[in-house]
Amino acid sequence: MKNRYDKIFHGTIAVSITLILLGLLLDDPRDILPGLYRIVSMQDLLITDYVYIAGVGAALVNSGLVTIVSILIVKLSKDSFNGFTLAEIGLMTGFSMFGKNLFNIWPILLGTWLYAKYQREPFGKYAGIALLATSLSPLVSYMALGSVNASLPLGLLVGVLVGFILPPLSTYTYKIQNGLNLYNMGFACGMLAMMIVPVLTAFGDSPDSVLYWATDYNVTFAIVLGIVCLGLILAGFFFAGLPTWAVWAGYCRLLSTTGRAPSDYLRMFGAGPTLVNMGVNGLIGMAYIFLVGGDLNGPTLGGIFTIMGFGGFGKHALNILPVMAGVYLGAYGMHYQPDYPTLQLAGLFGTTLAPIAGHFGWPYGVLAGFIHSALVLQTGGPVAGLNLYNNGFSGGLIAIVLYPTITAIVRHRQPKLRDASYYDLFSGSGTLDVSRWRTQNRNSSFRRVDEKVGPHGDMPDDEDIVTMDDISPPDAVYPPESAKKNE
Repeated sequence: MKNRYDKIFHGTIAVSITLILLGLLLDDPRDILPGLYRIVSMQDLLITDYVYIAGVGAALVNSGLVTIVSILIVKLSKDSFNGFTLAEIGLMTGFSMFGKNLFNIWPILLGTWLYAKYQREPFGKYAGIALLATSLSPLVSYMALGSVNASLPLGLLVGVLVGFILPPLSTYTYKIQNGLNLYNMGFACGMLAMMIVPVLTAFGDSPDSVLYWATDYNVTFAIVLGIVCLGLILAGFFFAGLPTWAVWAGYCRLLSTTGRAPSDYLRMFGAGPTLVNMGVNGLIGMAYIFLVGGDLNGPTLGGIFTIMGFGGFGKHALNILPVMAGVYLGAYGMHYQPDYPTLQLAGLFGTTLAPIAGHFGWPYGVLAGFIHSALVLQTGGPVAGLNLYNNGFSGGLIAIVLYPTITAIVRHRQPKLRDASYYDLFSGSGTLDVSRWRTQNRNSSFRRVDEKVGPHGDMPDDEDIVTMDDISPPDAVYPPESAKKNE
């Protein structure tokens, strides 16, 4: 059956191949295989920059190969291709620059596959969760290669158990964060890692964070990122099947959303505005690194690719910039420089809290970023570098505290938990007509004017319904069926 987003699917394959070709062009091809061996033989605890330990070529080839594997898993499992798929691919592409490789992801994927079989459900329902659960890939590498009891069977067994446990755990943690932390799996993995590390310590193991951090690659990676981001923007404007004015109108309307999960931009606004959003997000991420005097390397590229991926699911310029500003200010408040490696990553990955800026307003986004800049420096210790999505763990803690506090004190409303299923995030690929509704905070000029059920079968919160005046004729961007038949 033909999927409406097949062109984007083929585009993701093309991007993966491009990464591999760039790896071969930017490095001596003879160094690629030895570099890949060094990558799969590392313990991969945070922060292990594959560019530092294996070179630019091997890092990009590893990223391209892991991305292709991820795309094929989505395709072969018959998982729905939607905005969250883009987020998953962005995460896999990014983190395969520092922590995920062709060895340590498979046991976790197998564990989630076994969970699907145990539940007697198709793996396609859990494929996205399986990919996200590879946040704990360093645990596989550590138990196979670095532990005092290290062995390949032990690493495989631990990975399978992690993949089996995380689907039910992530379902629960999604509800208590109220969609305000986009990296829900990072929070779930952080909670699990906080239990695993003390157990390992009790048995004489001592995993600990590391810092392998490459420098002097800013020009090289700026060119790579510039080509990818501009390519996405041009593809969105000229190859998405809509006139450029309609793409621009759709992008402007995308900027009016809160980004609160679930916000499937691909289904809500179509391919054109979503691709433009992804490209703009990537340029903003790169600009932030240059602003703070940071380094473009494996980890920061991972952060930028993640921001780009979530350009299909919740992040846009207006809700990520306040969080970045908060992290930037927090660095100086703590007497750090914002180019401190962990804070560079916090400025990028801290945009997991973008929905707070979108839902409550930009001052609260700055506050969330400010708190995150301090908290993320401490949350890495209890998980000993085993959780790649450490910013998601920190973001989850902040979302759990800020949501009820701001809702009760500022909004004068009763805080409530979300009751929607986490798996709704991964379901469906059909178009969502958003020409007549919005989910934005009270300060927006947009309003949802109908009271239909939301995009995933849930009614929006009362505080999300505000006034709206369309900035463009909605039927021109989202033609009704009657108009399509008359064309």
